[in-house]
Amino acid sequence: MNRDAFLRQVGASERKRPWPLVTIRQIHSDLIHCVSGPAGGLVGDGLITQTPGILLAILTADCLPVLLVDVRGRAVGVFHAGWRGTVKRIVEKGVGEMRRWFGSLPRDLRAAIGPGVHSCCYEVGAELRIQFESQFAYAEKLFREVKESDPVREKYPLLFLTARAPGHSDLPKKIFLDLVEGNRRQLIAAGVAARNISASPFCTSCRTDLLFSHRAEKGVTGRMMAVAGIRG
Repeated sequence: MNRDAFLRQVGASERKRPWPLVTIRQIHSDLIHCVSGPAGGLVGDGLITQTPGILLAILTADCLPVLLVDVRGRAVGVFHAGWRGTVKRIVEKGVGEMRRWFGSLPRDLRAAIGPGVHSCCYEVGAELRIQFESQFAYAEKLFREVKESDPVREKYPLLFLTARAPGHSDLPKKIFLDLVEGNRRQLIAAGVAARNISASPFCTSCRTDLLFSHRAEKGVTGRMMAVAGIRG
């Protein structure tokens, strides 16, 4: 029901023959499939095509949907980029797969990064930062630290006095990851011009009034669908 309404809104069911909707069982990988028509049983996190009249779809609820369009070669790709897919460089590989299959040149690509959890809300552990640092020279630019506040400590600091220099035990730091910037940098590294990359300003965790968020809604939520297709 919802998918039918969605297809009507994007103009994919107003023809005599509705466009097939191609989905994939997402597993937080870097697996990308090239499709030319309706397909079932696909497993991975990326789809590309040069065939008009079909829609490629990715489902998300905090992870980023990333869409690529080759405006000259008439090809499209959709990619599911959570932190695992980002570490595995799925969008960077997506650019490479479009070049391999369709001859797409990075200068002809337009990229759209859809709504996902933003750095304001995406708290992660130190082990995740280590994984990014092992893969990306610019990893430190993707993380920010915030020292936790404790009103009791601030009011009664002597209660927490220790022998450690400088004399007080340290409060733990919260670490936040910027997935949007991570994927933007991957696209640029793959040759896509920065001016040709757009990103949604909406954070799924902040805007549960509009969007689904697996984190903010404790796993009890729906999924959003991002699609790309080529008109005949």
